[in-house]
Amino acid sequence: MEPTGFWAGLPRADRRALTDSATRRSYRRGETLCREGDRSTVVLVLLSGHVRIVHGTPDGRDVVVGVRGAGDVIGELAAIDTQPRSATVEALDDLAVLEIAGDRFAALCQARSRISWALLLVLSTRLRSVGRQWLDLGGGAASRRVAAQLMQLAVQHGVPRGTDIEIAVPATQAELAMTAAISRESWARATRDLRRQGVISTGRRQVTIHRLAELRRLAS
Repeated sequence: MEPTGFWAGLPRADRRALTDSATRRSYRRGETLCREGDRSTVVLVLLSGHVRIVHGTPDGRDVVVGVRGAGDVIGELAAIDTQPRSATVEALDDLAVLEIAGDRFAALCQARSRISWALLLVLSTRLRSVGRQWLDLGGGAASRRVAAQLMQLAVQHGVPRGTDIEIAVPATQAELAMTAAISRESWARATRDLRRQGVISTGRRQVTIHRLAELRRLAS
């Protein structure tokens, strides 16, 4: 997939400056890039693949709050404020990333206005997304969480069938809802909306994804 987002918004010279300051790394599906609470400050730019963003809840559950793909920047907050990581980031498939030391990334942002502007646009988009979640704690937030969860299941358990992806779901609806930190009713409503849009179809312990690109858009 061609990178979009933060990386796509940078001029060639700024991409080169970041690349020259970075180490190119690879991660395998299932690996952890960073953990919530860690003190590391490296910034990662995804060149290929997808990751899920996970927050831990006080009662010990992991809640998927988003999915990032090629072109997205990860870990920028720790580089800006040097605070502990706010979330755990896990590879949903094999990844290629640029890893940049936090202090070096901060220096490049201060020296190159286009990098700062691209980062500001990313933070603005994410802030608006958080605002929408607070205004709509029901369907909007639940729909995004369910879409992100289904994408994760597709990577872990999906089997291609032509242009579709079939998933043998390894949990009950109630367990999936609990993992997504939403009610069972909200989970059922979100999947019902996805069925109505033709994005998925469902059966007993089975989900078939018909429009993966649309599901990815809804998860982002």
